[in-house]
Amino acid sequence: MSYKTILLHTDMARSAPVRTQLAATLARHQQAHLVCAAMTGVSRYVQKPGGRPPHTGFPADLMEIAARRAREALCDAAAMVGKLDVPSHEQRLVEDDAYGGLTLQARYADLVVVSQADRDDPATGSLLQDLPEHVVLNCCRPVLTVPCAGHFTSIGGRILAAWDGSQSATRAITNALPLLRQASSVTVAVIDAAIGADEHGEEPGADMAQYLARHGVAVDVVREASDGDVGEALLAMADRRHADLLVMGAFGHTRFREMLLGGATRTVLGAMTVPVLLSH
Repeated sequence: MSYKTILLHTDMARSAPVRTQLAATLARHQQAHLVCAAMTGVSRYVQKPGGRPPHTGFPADLMEIAARRAREALCDAAAMVGKLDVPSHEQRLVEDDAYGGLTLQARYADLVVVSQADRDDPATGSLLQDLPEHVVLNCCRPVLTVPCAGHFTSIGGRILAAWDGSQSATRAITNALPLLRQASSVTVAVIDAAIGADEHGEEPGADMAQYLARHGVAVDVVREASDGDVGEALLAMADRRHADLLVMGAFGHTRFREMLLGGATRTVLGAMTVPVLLSH
């Protein structure tokens, strides 16, 4: 089992080079086809068939500027990917906004790669601040989110996998199997474990460790209590164990509840220091 198609969000953000290099390196290691997709930023729903401006008067010159920036982003990505010995890749110009375009293109990929939101980036500013969350919730694929600061040339050597017995955590760990199998170290993190048949069993994490062992993945199980913020506990554990990838389920509670009360997903997306593979 491996990733055969990796979809990369391509744009002019300052985080794009690190995101592109990491996606290309991962595609090389997985022998996967890399799709570099750049969206024009203009929703397909405000365009007539054929991409002509709608009757609402959306300026044609602005649409052309948006398309030109997307093409520039694709050229930059192609130049970088071409140097990294990726077995197969393509550049795809998508006439849509980032939210709709990525969600649609993800249907035909095994993994999506995006960057953490960066409010200080002049190229994006206040735009796309909830893009990772939207893609995770709507694309039905695992989403690798890369921190907007720092350099990450590779992932998957030392993996921390969060386990809480939920459906989203189950999907995340299953979706990460291509990476887990190749890792030199895998830790299953159980935070605030609830012992019992309906939760983690009598030995929290043991069932997941056994499941992974049958897939050829040897793991350590670490159980810890948090001070109330599971996301902070996971990030702290990742730092202590020098993890280069965090695997976790996203939005175990409803997104509305997490927006109001907070949650591990929002904490990690806001303060992440290592790449995070998320599944909903």
